[in-house]
Amino acid sequence: MRAVYFGIVILWHSTNLAPAPAADPSRFESEAKRMGTTFRVVVYADEATAAKAAAAAFARVAALEGVMTDYRADGEIMRACTTNDAAPGRPIPVSDDLFEVLTRSAAMSRASDGAFDVTVGPVSKLWRISRKTQELPDAKELAAALKLVGHDKVSLDPAAKTITLAVPGMRLDFGGIGKGFAADEVLKLLKRDFGITSALVAAAGDITCGDAPPGTAGWSVEIAPLRKGGPKRTLTLANASVSTSGDLEQVAVLGGVRYSHVLDPKTGLGLTGRRSVTVIAPTGTTADSATKGASVLPADRALAFVATLPGTEALVVLQADDARPECATASPGFARFLQKPVP
Repeated sequence: MRAVYFGIVILWHSTNLAPAPAADPSRFESEAKRMGTTFRVVVYADEATAAKAAAAAFARVAALEGVMTDYRADGEIMRACTTNDAAPGRPIPVSDDLFEVLTRSAAMSRASDGAFDVTVGPVSKLWRISRKTQELPDAKELAAALKLVGHDKVSLDPAAKTITLAVPGMRLDFGGIGKGFAADEVLKLLKRDFGITSALVAAAGDITCGDAPPGTAGWSVEIAPLRKGGPKRTLTLANASVSTSGDLEQVAVLGGVRYSHVLDPKTGLGLTGRRSVTVIAPTGTTADSATKGASVLPADRALAFVATLPGTEALVVLQADDARPECATASPGFARFLQKPVP
């Protein structure tokens, strides 16, 4: 059985916290709707431990959703933004989780020269409306929203655990890092609280792997092709994460132009042209956010950016139009994760 998550296919065969066939009795899987997608947790453990671990894992993701979601007014980040609207520029105390994800976000923004930026919230809101109305954002509204965007508009105070937002109206969007961060937290919980080291967490196009399944070299993860019928690539991963961001499914055609769901923080518009970026990294947080940053950059700059991130590799696949073949470029170490095709 294959589970498909926006450009990534996990090769497995059982679901819903049910044991796999007798040859593989200690493998359990469970899933729940969290963060606007399906979170799937796969563990190797006894049945009782697996059930308790799954419940704890989804509770942890639910708690993080309450921290990072921008869809709910009672989410912690939305409360911080509305607090800033009322009293701009004042330090705001935040939870350890929110401070950590903002710290990681700031580091990725600096590394990508702003190609990854969680302050795109005002632009994301306009783009959600555009995808429903099938019309591009109003030029004046887009210009006003872009004035609120910029990772340098967020200041962090590690000693006081406070954040400061520079101007009123700012909104933060963790869509490009939150799922990877949550997956990392689940793996930590599984190991710390339940002694489970062989596990996998999947959320949309983000896959985070712990130790390999017993008797194997690693988890098999297939990268879906940029276009239907294109070449498929299968990875073997252990204690690593992979994220793929592409435009195979999440696109909008506005004014005759095909736009990706990935936004360029500098223009406020979705990317154009067919492309798929896959990043393999030591953590889900890095893979998730680096994929979004690399998607915005030209292929050569994307690979140069990824090269600055320790232990991180990338594959960039481009296609100018449907009539031309795709062009794939990878970082030097990406090939070591690829399974060789069967002759």
